[in-house]
Amino acid sequence: MGLSILSDEENAIRDAVRTLVDKTIKKNSAQFDQTAQFPRENLRLLGEQGYLGMVVEEEWGGAGATYLAQTLVVEAIASVDPATAVIYEVHNSLHIEALWRYGTVEQKRRWLPKLCGGQAIGAFAITESHAGSNAAALSTRAERGDGGYYLTGRKIFITSGGEADQYLVFATVDPTLGERGITAFVVENGQPGLSFGPPEDKMGIRASRTSEVVLDRVYVPAEQRLGAEGEGYRMALFLLDGGRIGIAAQGVGIMATALQRSLDYARRREQFGQTIGRFEAIQARLADMATDLHAARLMTYEAARRREEGPAQRTLFAMAKLFASEKAVLHAADAIQIHGGYGYMREFGVERLLRDAKVTEIYEGTSEIMRIVIASQLLKDYDLDNI
Repeated sequence: MGLSILSDEENAIRDAVRTLVDKTIKKNSAQFDQTAQFPRENLRLLGEQGYLGMVVEEEWGGAGATYLAQTLVVEAIASVDPATAVIYEVHNSLHIEALWRYGTVEQKRRWLPKLCGGQAIGAFAITESHAGSNAAALSTRAERGDGGYYLTGRKIFITSGGEADQYLVFATVDPTLGERGITAFVVENGQPGLSFGPPEDKMGIRASRTSEVVLDRVYVPAEQRLGAEGEGYRMALFLLDGGRIGIAAQGVGIMATALQRSLDYARRREQFGQTIGRFEAIQARLADMATDLHAARLMTYEAARRREEGPAQRTLFAMAKLFASEKAVLHAADAIQIHGGYGYMREFGVERLLRDAKVTEIYEGTSEIMRIVIASQLLKDYDLDNI
């Protein structure tokens, strides 16, 4: 039985992708987490099955589906493997979507089919050591020359860094211009001067490689600039809006698994002659988990449906990410508590939920930044009827 808030087509996509991830991606998830193995095979599988570039038209290799359909895929993947989910989300919401929305016909023809088919993986490189939440302060330079640009700088915390086949790199053509100098470029792996730091040893989403990207006068021909000079900052903000919907969906997927495992355990674990699910303290946690899961789903699905409204709904996108990510962390901890000592042991897989959930409060805009985004709009002219 599907969700009543989804159309028949959306429910069909939801059911199909959940079946797929349960039969395939789920089986290697724990091993990939323990060994920090990059799940390239998962991306190839998702491409073969038509789940990459879902919003892209069929002529470019996509499925021509809705943003909500793609969001449902993120949620399903996150319920079994949050690391694959974030690789998927960055590849689709930040890299593919950038080329689809802002690329020329030739750029789309050149890159989208392989990205949508799973033969290539895309990354998004904007964060720097002094330009995390404040992207306008980035210092990576793009110097004009020889019919193109020479890029020099260092990007940190880049998802799929060193594994991706191409990178959407943001650099400034003139630091004195501030955000008006920021420009986007597609840099293909293997270019002279492009190198990567070792994989970061992370708390969670360990199968998702996170590395520094180093650009030492990397030459990029002009035809690999995305959009015009100075349009990069506006592009990045628009793309990150969509990325935040994806991270909200990641939180929803983690929450759903936390609740399901907690229910299963509460039904079978016995203490004092009865299952622990009969104790009010456990029931209270389960009730809160289910309520917040439903609320987070509704917020995330509404945000996905309204994605094309762009900056006008930036508040809604931030709300969805803030709520879903913080509740994912809270209820992952609840799942550990319900499992007691077993929840703390790696064997049961519940502790991983908390390790994987925590980063959703940090990347693609911290909870603190989400609150600033929301409050700044409320203090301007945000329509309270939208709440």
